[in-house]
Amino acid sequence: MASTAGSAFAAERINLSGLQTAQKFDRFIVKYSNNSVERSSAANVQKALNAAASSTAGKTRGAAAFGLSHLRRTAIGADVVRSDRALDRSQAESLMRQIAADPNVEYVEVDVLRQRKLTPNDTHYGVQYGFNGANGGIRADQAWDLSTGTGSVVAVLDTGITPHSDLNANILPGYDFISDTFVSRDGDGRDSNPNDEGDWNNATECDSPGYDAPAGDSSWHGTHVAGTVAAVTNNAKGVAGTAFNAKVVPVRVLGRCGGYDSDISDAIVWASGGTVSGIPANANPAEVINMSLGGGGACPSSYQTAINGAVGRGTTIVVAAGNESANVSTSTPANCANVIAVAATTSTGAKASYSNYGTGIDVSAPGDQIASTHNSGTTTQGSEQYVYMSGTSMASPHVAGVVALLQSKATTPKTPAEIEALLKSTARALPGACSGGCGAGIINAKAALDAVNGTTPPTGTQTYSNGTDYNIPDNNATGVSSSIAVSGRTGNAPSNASVTVNIIHPYKGDLIVDLIAPDGSVYNIHNRTGSAADNVSGTFTLNLSSEALNGTWKLRAADRAAQDIGRIDTWSITF
Repeated sequence: MASTAGSAFAAERINLSGLQTAQKFDRFIVKYSNNSVERSSAANVQKALNAAASSTAGKTRGAAAFGLSHLRRTAIGADVVRSDRALDRSQAESLMRQIAADPNVEYVEVDVLRQRKLTPNDTHYGVQYGFNGANGGIRADQAWDLSTGTGSVVAVLDTGITPHSDLNANILPGYDFISDTFVSRDGDGRDSNPNDEGDWNNATECDSPGYDAPAGDSSWHGTHVAGTVAAVTNNAKGVAGTAFNAKVVPVRVLGRCGGYDSDISDAIVWASGGTVSGIPANANPAEVINMSLGGGGACPSSYQTAINGAVGRGTTIVVAAGNESANVSTSTPANCANVIAVAATTSTGAKASYSNYGTGIDVSAPGDQIASTHNSGTTTQGSEQYVYMSGTSMASPHVAGVVALLQSKATTPKTPAEIEALLKSTARALPGACSGGCGAGIINAKAALDAVNGTTPPTGTQTYSNGTDYNIPDNNATGVSSSIAVSGRTGNAPSNASVTVNIIHPYKGDLIVDLIAPDGSVYNIHNRTGSAADNVSGTFTLNLSSEALNGTWKLRAADRAAQDIGRIDTWSITF
């Protein structure tokens, strides 16, 4: 019995999700308990690692022996270790289980190499449509009369920064947290220079361990993200920034082939004002951290610990949801607790095709064809320029910029939880379609600023959503209903309430779709029109002024003919 219990406890201390991110592995993060002998010295850590490596090799038939070396201790007290050869998934899992068998180990996980979140450019939809009040915009142009971000600091954890005349004036001293010299490309590991050395790579050099990747040019990703946050504005050139009087602290965590979790977690600690051994204190702790980066798997303990510490220090963490067109639950750090996960929308206000989705999305923001600051170099730096980029990487800094606007205007600093609640309660429904769940909607900078000090006008609106799938029975007059509960409001709904619907069905002429008010009143949205066309998708304006706001609202879909089936994918109501 004791042996079985010990195995169970050991299993709880292993995060195996990182094994799904690559084929080969050579770096791991191990956290020993505070009072353990391993915490007393690196020598004791090395002794424990030697024993684990020896035992693992002995239990793996036909496998060559390998050694483990202790690289360093992170700011959260975990140890970064490296194998002297790449291990396959089976060998890596065996090693992790052997390490976790030590009762002094709190957790062990893969030190995953993360990549930037970027989707290649497509045709242009327009210059900085994301700032206006139409379709997919965040209404920043209306918000700038209330706040421009003065006094706020945004840390951008990314590839670093390149010199740019439309950005330089808003850049504060940052730091390069890349400890591996292959990844950093600057030859000296961590230092106080966050200059983007270029993340280009030759064919095959990023293949193992980690992920398969062809040759690629430098992205200058961090410069583009920083420009969306706080490009210099009203200077008769270039582009505007979301919070153009805020300042940016560039923190370099991504280089050649990506960046390691251990470096990223230390950077989160430092950017938020925490202490990292051997690194000078950050003189400008950030109100908000933007992380336009990520990868697969469950949230690593190293991330979650660093994020929790940052949030405890008052820093809001904004994260790109990912570009895999998959549920955000599979993408980290967007699936970590205490972050604001951001999906990407297009200029029409629809979810971008590549954007991740799901109940884990908090809000959406413009991410498709976003113009910002950049560099012309294909490998090393060239001249400054402006380019369009697409991805949730471009959506996240819009949100980070709005957080800077909010903290600048707030009478007293808002907690990260208060900021998230503000963004969600003031977001507006997507005017375009969203399949799978896009959170509370597109952020509304003007409405959020109106609400930041409790001055929300009486006409302020809220969006309520249900992203759970409901299958619609074939040829069934009763149909199926999806519910949304509304509480804490006063009075009646408005005469121009918006209902956004996304119903997947291959023959919309079969469908009757109704909104049912809490008192049972029925408001028709779609009545068997459109013949053989697919899907009922769009935003519908209804006069609900005779209905009380509070109560359970339902969207009902009934299929009135045979053969075709579908589902209610997602819907929301705004009033």
